[in-house]
Amino acid sequence: MVQSIDRAMMIIDILMSDDAKNGWQISELAEKTSLPLSTLHRLLSSLVQHGLVAQTPETKHYKAGYRWMEIGLRLLDNVDFRFVARSAMERLASEVEESIYLNITNGTEGIVIEKVDSPLKIRIAEDLGTRIPLHIGAPNKTILANMPEHEKKRIIGLLQLSSQEKQKLMNQLSEIRRSGYAISVGEKTEDTAAVAAPIIGYDNKVIAALSIGGPAFRFTSECIPGLIEKVKTASAEISMKIGKI
Repeated sequence: MVQSIDRAMMIIDILMSDDAKNGWQISELAEKTSLPLSTLHRLLSSLVQHGLVAQTPETKHYKAGYRWMEIGLRLLDNVDFRFVARSAMERLASEVEESIYLNITNGTEGIVIEKVDSPLKIRIAEDLGTRIPLHIGAPNKTILANMPEHEKKRIIGLLQLSSQEKQKLMNQLSEIRRSGYAISVGEKTEDTAAVAAPIIGYDNKVIAALSIGGPAFRFTSECIPGLIEKVKTASAEISMKIGKI
């Protein structure tokens, strides 16, 4: 049984080893695996039956089956982003001594779903579950900027903004997407500031934003570049953990 599993996974690894290849001949698989054709036929038939391998009828070539995508999507749905992000958030809070937030979207709003408070006495206190319109604040703008163009325009169309304000927002979002981060000062609460970067998940889709928030007086021109690099590094780490390749 164990040997069969090992051989099956060897076949799958080969089928997934070359993105540019549309399919593999059984002779190529036999050469790569050094397995007898009879054994290879038996294993491939079983893998095809379970949807883990597909065979193109016209060419008889083999490729990885769509069942893997189904399995991957199910695993992704079960990922607790808060649990995955927590260690990176705690480390970031310790490094910068500011509060760290994790935001996701719901309609035209962003929601704080996790936070690590600053160890300092003077800090920003944002409650979990706080909803903020997507055009306000660095984390929300970061998410909006990295959405597909049609989704971004649809959401902006729903916001209570003038045509001039919408165009200004679109220009700002283009710059945020290009640079990979966003900065906001006093957009939601006076005398506060935030620096945020996107968390990118399956299929290069933005799923959340990681941000550093604190009193504006501590976000000086000297320290902001360091904060930007740290939040980008932490968000990239979280993205890798949830499956970004």
